[in-house]
This record gives sequence, structure tokens and C-alpha cells, in this order.
Amino acid sequence: MVSFIKQGKAVVILNGRFAGKKAVVVENFDEKTGDKKRAGHCLVVGVERCPLKITSSMGQKRVARRSRVKPFVKVINHSHMLPTRYSFNVDLSKVVKHEAIQDAAQRQEVRKKVRKILEDAYATGSHKWFFSKLRF
Repeated sequence: MVSFIKQGKAVVILNGRFAGKKAVVVENFDEKTGDKKRAGHCLVVGVERCPLKITSSMGQKRVARRSRVKPFVKVINHSHMLPTRYSFNVDLSKVVKHEAIQDAAQRQEVRKKVRKILEDAYATGSHKWFFSKLRF
């Protein structure tokens, strides 16, 4: 079967702590890899907390604080996410590796790098849908 869940595809997480949050597929695992890993899961990077609304009367410091993005990095089963028609064309595969998220210290460093990339993408104004809160 051909997988339509490819790198850069925007998904909505359905189950768990991040249910209802938007994420981007970084790496897809259709076949079994390693001992414990099962087929049908993805490495995703998502937005746990979206940037807040900004008005023209706010100062630079307040704008910078409200423009922060809190990301998460997680391995998720295909059945726990809903693919959308949107794609996120920022390459995160160089920063986020499956081996790097196994260790807690490395995962924290990866999250910092991802935060910088996502905040830059938000600042450019691209992918507005991805950085807005999902209303349901």
C-alpha cells in the first residue's frame, strides 16, 4: 500500500496529551525498524502552544513575548493522527532525528532548535493556518 503520509504533511493529533494540536510529519515509518518499533508510526513536530494575538499598540518586548511558540517532538501511531490537505514546507529533518529524541538531554536541545525554526516561520507570515489555534 502506498503511504500518503509524507514528510511535511500537516496533521492533527487525535489522542493523548497533545490531542487537538497541529503537527508536521518529519519522518514516516511504514515498515518495521529495529526490535521494538512497529510499523505505521511517524516522527512529528507540533505546536503545543500557539503565538498570541498582537496589536499595533503593543511594544517590541511584548510582541516578542507573545510571538513565542512552544513545540513538541513525538513519535505517534498513524491511527492517532488525522492528515490534512495542508503541507509545511520547512525542512525539519536535518534537526530532528529519531535517534536524537531517545535521550532526554538531546530531546531538549532538539526542541530548542525546532522552536527557533518555527518562530522564524511564524515571523515570516507563512503557514498562518499552522500557527492558529484549532477551534472545535
